Amino acid sequence: MPHLTSTTAGDTSTGLRTALGIPGYAHPLVAPAQWAELARPGTPLDWVVLDVAAGPGTRPDPHCLEAAGRLRGEGVRVLGHLDLTHGARAFGDLLADAHRHLDWYRVDGFLLDRCPTDRGALPEVRRAVTTLRAISDSAHIVLGHGGHPYPGYAESGDQLVTFSGAWSDYRWSQVAEWTADYPPDRFCHFVHSVPRGHLEEALRIARWQGAATIYFTDHTDRGGRTDPWETMPGYWDEIVSRVGTGVSE
Repeated sequence: MPHLTSTTAGDTSTGLRTALGIPGYAHPLVAPAQWAELARPGTPLDWVVLDVAAGPGTRPDPHCLEAAGRLRGEGVRVLGHLDLTHGARAFGDLLADAHRHLDWYRVDGFLLDRCPTDRGALPEVRRAVTTLRAISDSAHIVLGHGGHPYPGYAESGDQLVTFSGAWSDYRWSQVAEWTADYPPDRFCHFVHSVPRGHLEEALRIARWQGAATIYFTDHTDRGGRTDPWETMPGYWDEIVSRVGTGVSE
């Protein structure tokens, strides 16, 4: 496995600063303790996605307003969830959701979930990103591909999610060669079903593949029937400790 070439558990030779990107927990009314935990000072967070109701919802939600405000108060970047539905989403609907996220929750950017990966869809994604930057010039844009896209997408988003899936696939995954032309802080990996005993190995894979923003959980998707990201992993304290030190101890 190329990502496991000679290294020891405490090796920091890559010089990679790793942080957590939270794909979006359950609604703050359902999981108040987890949202409160995210606002704990010193938690190594890159950003947290706010997904009110498959987007911003139809009206401002007081529980989400409170959760987003608490995170911003701790200096945590909050991203609004926008679903591109693999390129099938109407541009007008996407823009309307973006405005709601900005007006109601004052988000710092957007996760463009289910972003296309093929070359043909790139012009439309560029159009969307350009428009989002026009309505929020400081917006942090994450393209949620879930796999390696056509390389041209790297010129549009601030970050790309180049892996989203199960540990059984991640541990044998290969990084696309073109990603070596960009720094690690451009790439994100989301991995579910990671056993506690393999957490160190998963962190090492992320570092060797050059992904600085990660989220690992021991929850599973039960064959696509559940959302593995909506609750904290059972080893939350351990992963916070490991990521916070910048080494896999």
